[in-house]
Amino acid sequence: MSIIMTVAETAAWLRERDNYLILTHRRPDGDTVGCAGALAQGLRESGKAAYVLQNPEITPRYLRFVEDYHAPPGYRPEHVIAVDTASYEIFPKNGDEYKGAVSLCIDHHQSNALYAERSCIGGAYASCGEIIYEILTALSGGVSAKSAGQLYAAVSTDTGCFAFANTTANTLRVASLLIEAGAPHRELNRLLFRTKTHSRIKIEGAIYSGLEFHFGEAVAISTITRALMESAGADEDDVDDIASLPGSVEGVKAGITIREMPSPQTCKVSVRTTPSVDAHAICKHFGGGGHKMAAGFTQNKTIQEVKEELLEMLKQFFPGADCP
Repeated sequence: MSIIMTVAETAAWLRERDNYLILTHRRPDGDTVGCAGALAQGLRESGKAAYVLQNPEITPRYLRFVEDYHAPPGYRPEHVIAVDTASYEIFPKNGDEYKGAVSLCIDHHQSNALYAERSCIGGAYASCGEIIYEILTALSGGVSAKSAGQLYAAVSTDTGCFAFANTTANTLRVASLLIEAGAPHRELNRLLFRTKTHSRIKIEGAIYSGLEFHFGEAVAISTITRALMESAGADEDDVDDIASLPGSVEGVKAGITIREMPSPQTCKVSVRTTPSVDAHAICKHFGGGGHKMAAGFTQNKTIQEVKEELLEMLKQFFPGADCP
């Protein structure tokens, strides 16, 4: 059973130890990467040896936040820390050897499996970056400009540049403090939210033109096939946060994106909802999970099979509504 620790206890635990390796999750996003980079930077500033396990799925958009901390070949940590990683199932492909050996997990997912020896879980936080900020502040009295930039990337990407419903007063408070600490927010906002490749524009156009509506238009489903990705010349960076698009349509309570993955007959499903629909409950039914309004799961089935099973399951959330 994992030992649950407060922020203050976590900071004290970090202060008393050394030689860390930090893990991020599969298909790394801005939160897990920003947290890893900021934690490594903060620990180094405290005189500790800290590295980040190189994630084979990281994209150029996020590589800049951790490339200075990649562990050298043969590095053997005394303590392994996982950030923003709720379970072993989403460990990176090269992280299998650390399953069962995680000393500390810092996370904000209520669905965390409590697999680590110790856990610092903030289920009420919009991003893991907010927790890392508090830990580094408790550890060193504040954060450096470099850590502030990494954490701003973490906090802003997990809240859609503070537009998602998970954004709280604390989120905005932390973002303000990060800007005061030197986070280059203008540059990061432009890089992360206001710059799109031609491939991204093609993908967005295909999503909007191909949206399917169900249950009286309360549910919007988009599909992204491998053929679409190839025809658009798109890569992982081009579909970052693509799951937020279906839910942006007026009247939609559940926006669902079904993406065909490179593995044969494998689909990744992302669910984004309003407060009246529990995204975590939907995804848990299929072996996944996440937050109440943002969750996901993976199925070894075709797009059509996944869609049919989803629509059947969603009848309990939209009773009495027509499902074409």
